[in-house]
Order: sequence, then C-alpha cells, then structure tokens
Amino acid sequence: VQLQASGGGLVQAGGSLRLSCVASGRTFSNNGMGWFRQAPGKEREFVAAINWKGSNSYHADSVKGRFTISRDNANVARNTLYLQMDSLKPEDTAVYYCAAARGAWAATFATEYAKWGQGTLVTVSS
Repeated sequence: VQLQASGGGLVQAGGSLRLSCVASGRTFSNNGMGWFRQAPGKEREFVAAINWKGSNSYHADSVKGRFTISRDNANVARNTLYLQMDSLKPEDTAVYYCAAARGAWAATFATEYAKWGQGTLVTVSS
C-alpha cells in the first residue's frame, strides 16, 4: 500500500504548481485525505484536507485563497488527490506530504492520518 506524491519542483514567487498523490495497493475512496508540509527546521503543519466524497474541505489560513485541494474518485482502483497551488510565496517552500485519514471526514490533525506518502519538495524562489 503506497501513496505516491509528485509535482513538486522549483518555481518563482507568484507562480503555480499542481501536486498529485496516487494511492496504489488499495483504494482510499472511503477515506478523508490531506496535505501537510514541513519546512527546514520546522514542524510538520497542516495544509489542506478533503472528505471522502470531495464535498467538504478545509485549508489552513496561510494558504486559503491560494491553494485548492481536490480529489478524483472516478477511478476506484487508483484514487488521486490534488493540491493546486497558486500565487506561491517563498514561505511555501517545504516538503509536501499527502496522507490518508483513518476516517471519512476532512481531518486537520496529523494524528488522524494513518498512511503517509514519501513527500515531494516544493521550492519557491523570490
């Protein structure tokens, strides 16, 4: 069972990136999913979460209005989670992790997540 995150890279401030997270080995279509990030020397922090249907989501205040979480459950065997990141700032530089929650809701605490991906690095230059 794996969560594979991709889409990170180097971008200038004001630019955009779209992160993807693909689940393989089992389906997470009945689980809430989320994105967290960890900047160098800092603790991991919540970015965004979405419920199992994609009908409810939460975004951290620091990214609200710039980032959008979404999911595609159409392919049950290969659920995909997305994070559209616009108007990027240097302070968004971090390793971004996708995760699958234990429950079906949009969970905002890391302890509510049971499965984590390996992370993808986002670097925003000024």
